[in-house]
Amino acid sequence: MSKIADYNISLKCFVKNNNGEILILKTSEDSSFNWMYDFPGWRIDENEFEVDYVDILKREIFEETWISKIKINTKPIAIWRHKAIKILKEDEYIFYVFFEWFIEDENQELIISHEHNDFEWIYLEKIKLEDYFCSWILEWVKMYLWRN
Repeated sequence: MSKIADYNISLKCFVKNNNGEILILKTSEDSSFNWMYDFPGWRIDENEFEVDYVDILKREIFEETWISKIKINTKPIAIWRHKAIKILKEDEYIFYVFFEWFIEDENQELIISHEHNDFEWIYLEKIKLEDYFCSWILEWVKMYLWRN
């Protein structure tokens, strides 16, 4: 009999500005993606089991960017799963749910958290994706562009 995988759930978000650009956050050197880019969001914490997923994502976006005034599309735009291979620990299975949100107030100051080193507003269609993304993030972005 096969073993059922234990998944961590992660909520990620495309935050778009009025020009249609998407916010990407540069990861730190100690990240598993080492200086590549990611999107705002993170995993659902154990103590957030009863918390609405929209509130969890709002909290994460605020913690990572200080953006608080956003228009929310509560319908997921995509899902993805990933197996994080660990050398010293057990492999980790992650189930990602992606959303698309829009900034309501362009005058909000964007301040990134200690988890990231920089940010950019980009048009995904106009960049060389491999220069910004790796691993499952690269594959997911390609899928997102292919479907749109």
